[in-house]
Amino acid sequence: MAYFVVPSGLRRTDIPVLCADLAGRLPAGPGGIVECDVAGADPGVVTVEALARLRLTARRHGCRLTIRNAQPALRELIIMLGLDGPLSVQPLRQASVEPLRQAEHREQAGGVEEVVD
Repeated sequence: MAYFVVPSGLRRTDIPVLCADLAGRLPAGPGGIVECDVAGADPGVVTVEALARLRLTARRHGCRLTIRNAQPALRELIIMLGLDGPLSVQPLRQASVEPLRQAEHREQAGGVEEVVD
């Protein structure tokens, strides 16, 4: 298993260097796992783009990338962009996971009555 940290202050021009750095750290052979720590990363589109490209780099080398310690704002952005499936984001380790919404209380549906002329 490889451990990789995404730094804060990323720019788009930093992404190819980041991917090359990850490629150099990947375990030999397929089936490896890379834990990508984003605790210090800025919650922005550039970070999400970097994560998507890092995932592609890992996949090209036969590895799987998991994202650890994503702050809520980054998690929400990943979900909003529709990348929560490909980017498997693990919950925060230091915080408990609580539901974001309350369940709605509804009345039980009654029978349907039709009126015929």
